[in-house]
Amino acid sequence: MGLGLGLLVAGGLFEADAVAKKGGGSEGVVVTVKVLDAEGKPIPTAVIRHPQEAERHRVNTLTGEWYAQVLYLPDGSELIFQPGSPLSLEVSAPGFMTKIIQYDIRKRNNKVEIALDKLQIDEDEIEEPLLQFGRDRPREDGGGSGPAN
Repeated sequence: MGLGLGLLVAGGLFEADAVAKKGGGSEGVVVTVKVLDAEGKPIPTAVIRHPQEAERHRVNTLTGEWYAQVLYLPDGSELIFQPGSPLSLEVSAPGFMTKIIQYDIRKRNNKVEIALDKLQIDEDEIEEPLLQFGRDRPREDGGGSGPAN
């Protein structure tokens, strides 16, 4: 009787271990993206987005990092980060050129550093449009009501 109970307990342990492994396999691996400028400083205003996703994800303002195991797509499906699968991400920040990256997910150590290039804007070439509204025209000297200026 003691031997039968021992086998029953041991069998229960193996079964619990198999269930735990099966449940753990559905989770994705963590992918971390760190967004830096040309000098290697974190960009606190950077956002990361998957091409099929409408939502933009902000990076941590102190470290410039964003991490996730899964993305939720607009159609309600989940994009779980699995080893061996490719991942496309769009990385952007105000004042910087947007980069689209392709990354192959590994089993561990999925840390990607992205350096964004600053936009080169020549302020002399920017022409501000002159829009005239009704009040921008000089008043005519005649018969207007209201306070005098």
